[in-house]
Amino acid sequence: MTLRIVVGADEAGLALKDSLAELLRADDRVSVVDDVGVHDAADHTAYPNVALDAAQAVAAGRADRALLVCGTGIGMAVAANKVTGVRATVAHDSYSVERSVLSNNCQVLALGARVVGPELAKHLVHEWLGLTFDESSASAEKVEVISRYEAADT
Repeated sequence: MTLRIVVGADEAGLALKDSLAELLRADDRVSVVDDVGVHDAADHTAYPNVALDAAQAVAAGRADRALLVCGTGIGMAVAANKVTGVRATVAHDSYSVERSVLSNNCQVLALGARVVGPELAKHLVHEWLGLTFDESSASAEKVEVISRYEAADT
């Protein structure tokens, strides 16, 4: 199975997002890369708008995962987590990326362009693509608690 990935950034994350999108397009594990912006440094679209667009694509099934980049990654993750059915994380190290998928079934990875250098970001994204949540794992029960709460709250 190949992944459909939506990418997005604000102007602070634009250069890193573009570099990572290029990496994704060259990866055999990825079939589609949908770039929801921003597309140039003069575009000052606020990060929540980009994060919400990307997370909605995941929630609607138009994408399997989303990769978001802003200055710290924090704002993107916070905004994406507001979309029902989406679990987003900000991560800046391999272990956090791994656990976000294996323990929490996060579909959205947010990175901080002002926190992570481009080579580390490429490494993290490469690792992220190879991770799959195990629905029979001990963590599945915990993720289900979150999903039930979310469903009851909507």
